[in-house]
Amino acid sequence: MGNALVCISTEGAREKSSKHEVNHPPLLASFKGRAGLLFSLSSSENKRKKKAGKFDGQLDEQALAAALLFNHHQGNNGNSLPFPRSKSVVYPSSGSKKDGFTRSSSSRQQSRSDSLLTRPGQLVNQDLETNRVVLVHGGGFGAWCWYKTISLLVKAGFKVDAVDLTGSGIHYSDTNAIRNLAEYVKPLSDIFYKLGEGEKVILVGHDFGGACISYVMELFPSKIAKAVFIAATMLSSGQSALDLISQQTGFSELVRQPQTFIYANGKHSPPTAIDIDKTLLRDSWFNQSSTKDVALASVSMRPIPFAPVVEKLFLSSNNYGSIPRFYIKTQGDCAMPASLQESMINSNPPTQVFELKGSDHAPFFSKPQALHRILVEISQVPSKHI
Repeated sequence: MGNALVCISTEGAREKSSKHEVNHPPLLASFKGRAGLLFSLSSSENKRKKKAGKFDGQLDEQALAAALLFNHHQGNNGNSLPFPRSKSVVYPSSGSKKDGFTRSSSSRQQSRSDSLLTRPGQLVNQDLETNRVVLVHGGGFGAWCWYKTISLLVKAGFKVDAVDLTGSGIHYSDTNAIRNLAEYVKPLSDIFYKLGEGEKVILVGHDFGGACISYVMELFPSKIAKAVFIAATMLSSGQSALDLISQQTGFSELVRQPQTFIYANGKHSPPTAIDIDKTLLRDSWFNQSSTKDVALASVSMRPIPFAPVVEKLFLSSNNYGSIPRFYIKTQGDCAMPASLQESMINSNPPTQVFELKGSDHAPFFSKPQALHRILVEISQVPSKHI
């Protein structure tokens, strides 16, 4: 666990930029309730159910430690921490079918992957196509959000990379300057350019990270063994993330308060980013997560670049469609409701669907062990059976 925390705290402090915040000017009133839908914040009250147990308590302590280390790093501009710098902002660890799909649930009986929690470093199936996992965060998040997942996967014998997309986490770029999806995912693309001949990874995306991994799947199909979407935007060809959300009927009822758009180029130009009202994080994104994890998110989340949200993706069956896709539904999600996730699954059927019962929008916080078991199970699905 200590190594994982060091990994997510090694880069230089992010650059601060001046920005002008305006709430929905008349020129862009059409965006109100539409762009906000992608990252909806519901004001409905949800009681948090904290699971008792020594293991989860230890993870909570690590969350607080990560938050404190992040603040210390920011206050000192990274100069007092004995960590190397890198502009790639990648955090390495040490160590499709169109017809039908099967379902699985996190509440199922003990599976073959459960034993990984008690047998560190021992992969149940040593004949995996790849044991390297690349984790891609969602809008507003950063590599820091995966610290529990990194720890569990590394203990199970996987090699893990968590990446800060451009302008996210502690990446040095200004979020408002991102002009397209290619710029946003460049740190992720760089990982694939550096892969050796024949090397493959399991690519995992959360939230808007689903659109990001889809973009990369189209570019590097031969380097991706499997793709996993966790409460993520799983687009059909020709769609943007905004298109996907705005087509959902009844979904706008969840948006109780408008998002705040950032207009770095002036209020008469299109928005450059979507800011997050952190006072609503508990009820909307983290209704099942611990107080310490919410605190970590509060000091770490950054605005979401706007241009990638409205960019349409064009995905081919030969590239994107050749990669087995797995979807993990979060049943207690208030930000990306199960109905919306089901709609994406029906429109663009993956190879297999898993369900995480009782999880909020951040299962890496609220259900880390259940999420880990599903990721391990997916890694063990033989390619010849897909």
